[in-house]
Amino acid sequence: MTVIVRDLRSDAPADTEGFARVRRLALPYILFTSDSVRHNALHMPPEARYRPLVAEEDGEVIGAAQVHLAHDSSEPGQGLLSIYVRPDRTGRGAGGLLLRAAEEHLAAQGATRLLGWVLDEPANRAFAQRHGYQASRPAHFLRLDLAGAALPPLPPTPPGVELRTAADFADDPRPLFALDAETMQDEPSDVDVAYTDYDAWIEQYWKHPLLNRELTVAACVDGRPVAFSVAYTDGATGYSTAMTGTARAHRGRGLAKLAKTHSLYRARAAGLTEAFTGNDAGNEPMIAINKWLGYEICATEVRYVRELA
Repeated sequence: MTVIVRDLRSDAPADTEGFARVRRLALPYILFTSDSVRHNALHMPPEARYRPLVAEEDGEVIGAAQVHLAHDSSEPGQGLLSIYVRPDRTGRGAGGLLLRAAEEHLAAQGATRLLGWVLDEPANRAFAQRHGYQASRPAHFLRLDLAGAALPPLPPTPPGVELRTAADFADDPRPLFALDAETMQDEPSDVDVAYTDYDAWIEQYWKHPLLNRELTVAACVDGRPVAFSVAYTDGATGYSTAMTGTARAHRGRGLAKLAKTHSLYRARAAGLTEAFTGNDAGNEPMIAINKWLGYEICATEVRYVRELA
């Protein structure tokens, strides 16, 4: 049995579903579907040099990699890679082959620094270290049983604040773009991100097939969103928070907690049963909100970094 690595065929359902299946099995805390895999392949900005890869054994996709430049960072030369192998297909060399192909692609695109997330498990960390990567910052995945857990009471909405959904901004989502761009700059990370291209944001994020506009809730002042919680759903029973944040001028009022709590109530009413979110280990305010909501840490990952000579 021979393992080969090749480019994902975004127009082949067997490839996109195989890619999504690998990600769901290896990392069940992030929502992935065939449609979302196809969307990423088709709508990642050209300057990202995005190259999705699959590892195939006897016609079956057993590994997957997302590979691209951090095109929206102010620091050039940063390459991002995410490599996963089906847990029941490890030990066949797929991970090493995917990593080699990813590194060669990023180096050819001018990357001088490579960053990738690794689950905090001995075998995964040993794999990264063996290939010259050094551990950086940790982050947590958190899970909430929407079907069985009791959500805390809805916080009172402060005077002058109105709750709206992303669907209310369907005709003009630019205010949500502005809020997303501001809050993303304050996300703890090894890579700074700046959203400056509205049209690219529309294609990549606003039109994302997992974005649920009815469950994405924004707290608005004078009609403009100042805090929000962005909801992704997988078309089945899964819900995930893609981003929760507050504009700097309105922090300290509990608006992010308010928006996220309302989003979760809406998700449960819609029949969703399992909620996931992720937090940088140093993001104590957001971790506190999630614990108040009933989330529990279910896994930890570590960012690993390799400097290219």
